[in-house]
Amino acid sequence: MEKGQLVPDEIVVMMVKERLFRPDSQENGWLLDGYPRSLSQAMALEDFGIRPDLFILLDVPEEILVERVVGRRLDPVTGKIYHLKYAPPETDEIAARLTQRFDDTEEKVKLRLGTHHQNVEAVLAAYEDITIKVKGDGPKEEVFAKIDSALSELEQKKISHVSTNV
Repeated sequence: MEKGQLVPDEIVVMMVKERLFRPDSQENGWLLDGYPRSLSQAMALEDFGIRPDLFILLDVPEEILVERVVGRRLDPVTGKIYHLKYAPPETDEIAARLTQRFDDTEEKVKLRLGTHHQNVEAVLAAYEDITIKVKGDGPKEEVFAKIDSALSELEQKKISHVSTNV
């Protein structure tokens, strides 16, 4: 991680597998954020019989991603995430204690984005039939509405499928 590289697949895949096989995930479903990041991770999930119902790609220009990550800060007292520009802290006291992740520098973000660009097309190809692309650089309400709509549509399809098979 310090080098801007991905955590080795064998570690991440086993962590994800163990979590997705827990009863609550089996009963309620699950959401993975930023995973799988490579074709080998996607194939490992498939090997375990794990396949998402929907794959959402947030399409955001690189310069905006860099700005979002570099401005991100954590309040170590409350665990709340702030952004210096988009969601600044409410008080000077909070601002004074904010910390930045060691890998939220422009250099590290660009390394991570380079790794992402090397892998994203292969991952998208693996989930081609279930992928939706959402323009992620608009107002958060619009982005949320698009994702919510896609999830609601999926839920309706599942309900329809269950009711026609009963």
